[in-house]
Amino acid sequence: MGMVMIGAMEVLPYVVMFLMEGCTIGLTILAKTAMSDGMNLFVFVAYTNVLAYLILLPYSFFYHRNGSTQAQIGLGLFLRLFFMGLTGITIAQYLNFIGLYNSSPIMVCAMGLLTPMFSFLIALVLRTTKPEWRSTSVQAKIIGTVISILGGISTLIYLGPAVKGLHVPSFIQVPPQSVNFALSEDWIIGGLLLAGSAISIIVFNIIQLSTLELYPQVLKLMSFSGLIGTALCVAISLSVERDLSVWVLKLDFELALIIATAIFSGMIRNRVHLWCTHTKGPLFVPLFRPLGIFWATLFGSSFFPTTIHYGSIAGSLVIGVGYYAMMWGQIKESETQRGHEGRNGDASDNKVPLLHDETQEA
Repeated sequence: MGMVMIGAMEVLPYVVMFLMEGCTIGLTILAKTAMSDGMNLFVFVAYTNVLAYLILLPYSFFYHRNGSTQAQIGLGLFLRLFFMGLTGITIAQYLNFIGLYNSSPIMVCAMGLLTPMFSFLIALVLRTTKPEWRSTSVQAKIIGTVISILGGISTLIYLGPAVKGLHVPSFIQVPPQSVNFALSEDWIIGGLLLAGSAISIIVFNIIQLSTLELYPQVLKLMSFSGLIGTALCVAISLSVERDLSVWVLKLDFELALIIATAIFSGMIRNRVHLWCTHTKGPLFVPLFRPLGIFWATLFGSSFFPTTIHYGSIAGSLVIGVGYYAMMWGQIKESETQRGHEGRNGDASDNKVPLLHDETQEA
């Protein structure tokens, strides 16, 4: 019995992360469907964030109840929290949802997988790293970058024929398009906005990583920065949607979606990601992100009135190959760094940031 329990616990993180990606993409497709039916994305972003961080804030204090006393939040730390909220919540989510509105859930998956490539290129431009060009890890990142760029361009400009729904009634399916190239300006702009959201998340992660050295309680950090980002979201949404009648919620699908998204993003996903990170290491959670392509294809073609195109799937799969090449290079680089730390005798438990999920914010 003991061996069975140990085996189950070993498998559990893999099963949980597989299902987590399914839930994330499912909510994203539901958000896309609701926006297509007239849901106001500014109202949705504001209400979802308010509820999500009202849930996360008390939970973060409970989660860190046995932690050591932290330094006071002075001006320097507050500015860090402000820019975390601005980049990780406000900018990232608005770009993400406007991009989703103009494209599709599988495009959200594809552009989110470009994050390692953007991180690598930003590090090279800012010269924050000195790569050893002959090392296998750097060469893998270069190959992954090239593959990711090719896949990103393909996803933006080539749609291909639509995938026929398996179970959705024919009267709500969009007929296959005769034109295979995505000449629609909205589609390309949507993809570029999603890429911009991924870059904003990278900036957030950079700020968060350095801020954790000052305030290592990650969920509290997420709560405080999230509240700031939420306040900015509410201010922007109110300035855009001044008609107060738009803000009146009804007992309908939109309200249910707001509650489900807030609970999932405010507590469930954060807690599960932390557990998996502490159990399997900091690179475990990112390894499951390409599974979003599988879930988006399955849900989009089977259960929801969302058009999925073969060209988008193919381009996303190419990006997924580039993503895993980048991740392999990152794993090799981490192994080399741990080897150096072990030889130097200064290995320590690094604080791991709670990385935003680029495919989420729905």
